[in-house]
Amino acid sequence: MTYYETWIDRSENVKDQNTYTQYINAYYVMEKNAYDLILKAYPDNSEYTSGKASELATKLGFNKDTMDIFVGFLDGIKSSLNNEIDVESVDDDTDISLDIDYEKLYYNMRDAKASWLFKLPSWKNVLDESKTAEISRAYREANIAHSNKVGRNDPCPCGSGKKYKNCCGKKVS
Repeated sequence: MTYYETWIDRSENVKDQNTYTQYINAYYVMEKNAYDLILKAYPDNSEYTSGKASELATKLGFNKDTMDIFVGFLDGIKSSLNNEIDVESVDDDTDISLDIDYEKLYYNMRDAKASWLFKLPSWKNVLDESKTAEISRAYREANIAHSNKVGRNDPCPCGSGKKYKNCCGKKVS
């Protein structure tokens, strides 16, 4: 079984709730530590963003027994990369290069509601406060609920110039 298959099996198939919870909690801790290392070392963080999978995993705090969790980390970050990674085929000797789009990563962390990640103090090494505020604002604006429903005091969509309640809205009642 590949690391990716193990990751999918253990992270998506709940056989024993206790084991599953321990596994996911271990993932969250390792993920947070890995991001913190990458962000703290920015901009000279190539030590943490490129190399053989097993070596990179070790530098980021994963070990031989948690390579499946490392592949889960790669699966999580891949949508924030400027390059593609085939996480399904990662093995110990796979060359990994994480060309991270940090603004997209921050946005995706907001989108995942991963406050333990987007609130890491080490983000200050990468994005200034105005940039994080701008990205947060863009995220909020993109996630505002919109409705096509016509309100009773809105202009009538028929173009009469009357309020909906005094025009076509009367026909609905």
